[in-house]
Amino acid sequence: MLARCSGAALVGLEAVEVAVEVDIAPGLPGLLMVGLADAAVQESRERVRAALRNSGLRMPLTRVIVNLAPADLRKEGPAFDLPIALAVLVASGQLEPQQLTGIWCAGELGLDGSLRPVRGAMAVAMAARQAGARALVLPAANRAEASLVAGLPLVPAGTLLEVLNRLAEPDPGQEQERQAGRRHPGQDPGQRGPRSEAAAQAHRASLSPSATATPPGPAPNDLDLADVQGQLHGRRALEIAAAGGHHLLLVGPPGSGKTMLARRLPALLPPLEDDEILELSCLYSVAGLLGPGGEPLRRRPFRAPHHSCSSAALVGGGSIPRPGELALAHRGVLFLDELAEYRRDVLNQLRQPLEEGEVWISRARQRVRFPCTVSLVAATNPCPCGWFGDPVRACRCGERLRGQYWGRLAGPLLDRLDLQVVVRRLEAGELDGHGDSGASAAAPESSAVVAERVAAARRRMAARNPAGCGNGQLSGRALRQHLRAAPQALELWRLAMDRRGLSARAAERVLRVARTIADLAGQEQVDGGAVAEALSYRSFDSEAERT
Repeated sequence: MLARCSGAALVGLEAVEVAVEVDIAPGLPGLLMVGLADAAVQESRERVRAALRNSGLRMPLTRVIVNLAPADLRKEGPAFDLPIALAVLVASGQLEPQQLTGIWCAGELGLDGSLRPVRGAMAVAMAARQAGARALVLPAANRAEASLVAGLPLVPAGTLLEVLNRLAEPDPGQEQERQAGRRHPGQDPGQRGPRSEAAAQAHRASLSPSATATPPGPAPNDLDLADVQGQLHGRRALEIAAAGGHHLLLVGPPGSGKTMLARRLPALLPPLEDDEILELSCLYSVAGLLGPGGEPLRRRPFRAPHHSCSSAALVGGGSIPRPGELALAHRGVLFLDELAEYRRDVLNQLRQPLEEGEVWISRARQRVRFPCTVSLVAATNPCPCGWFGDPVRACRCGERLRGQYWGRLAGPLLDRLDLQVVVRRLEAGELDGHGDSGASAAAPESSAVVAERVAAARRRMAARNPAGCGNGQLSGRALRQHLRAAPQALELWRLAMDRRGLSARAAERVLRVARTIADLAGQEQVDGGAVAEALSYRSFDSEAERT
């Protein structure tokens, strides 16, 4: 007897429907798996056998053939355990075929018949809804993330027997819809999802930052900009980077506060929008990083990979491509500490993704895309010993050693860093909150105060720029159209471009930064002061020329 059940395979951030076909034929007892399955899928034979036996069900004592179609798509992971088990039960007459009509399934089986969570449940739910599935059967631990996909009935279960009991109901997803409040009481039972305004508001409320779930990472008040003493130039650069979505390079001696500044950037960024929460949660779901409860990601990510990471870890990769640190920092901050210690070939792979906001990973059988609209913050010492340019401590590195150190950073990469800031070592008076005279200095601004200015500047950009993008993502044509620079500002920009030998890319980025400075000041026109300040943040163009 032939039986079918719908599962899904992950391809990048999307799920592709996989038809799990089971045929029972005469022959020696055994289970043969075909359809380009990896080792984890092949091992499902033993998990399915044990789960059926320990659940009081029987495994057919004959030849069982399992085909995963399409056959040319590679399948990985244990999510096919549940659809294989259900298809085997239908083929052996222990489950009615109509109970699986329009049903999608995903879940790992334990040897005792329990259901364990799988990664990518949100992507599977999106694909099932798009395909018009009647319901999605999945482990109870994946319920929270899959419930973010409105318009799809869910059948969460803890064991295989619980799945069978739910499938025996006339409408398996009806009770779950009622419990989750996803169908409004006055809504037609034939309709799915939050069709009414009340249900839609409830769905949006579940995504709001005020929801009860606590996402991973430190609390927002743990890292405040008010904790940073001195470093006015660095604080200002951080504000500009947050407002316009610009990339930032911090260069200074050890202990000068580079990492301290970088870790306070997420607190300056505005809260995530609903569509951004869904996008990020789906990305982390595919990567298997949503956490035990599977709650949506409501804070902007901050990723800080070690400088010894490989290109696959940073950009993404693998035989079946998975997102790297660059994609995991999407809509957030990617912090590369000790930038000059990274391998040059690893850093060079950042060039195109930083420009386009997405990374494409190509393999022999597939090509996948991961979004990576990030705010890159890089930090490095000025030389191997770290003290070049310090007025007190002498540098032990020669010119040749410093050249080799900066030679690890390719000029095209430095060219793409809009803000290049020198972070100097603090004096004792600055560190304890007093000036040189000993009088108490003004208290530094908190993250909340700076974030208000950042939010106001972003609102100006959203009202003016195409698609509401930040100034850092403006195309050349859009920049010329919306720059609104004063004649004296353009004259200063041309003079600096000629005298400092800026590349066309660097010169264009100066104008983007100047436009952000004007937005922070609430000015419609970019004046000479904004251009002069933007030029002050191009501190290492000479280093880029030497590399």
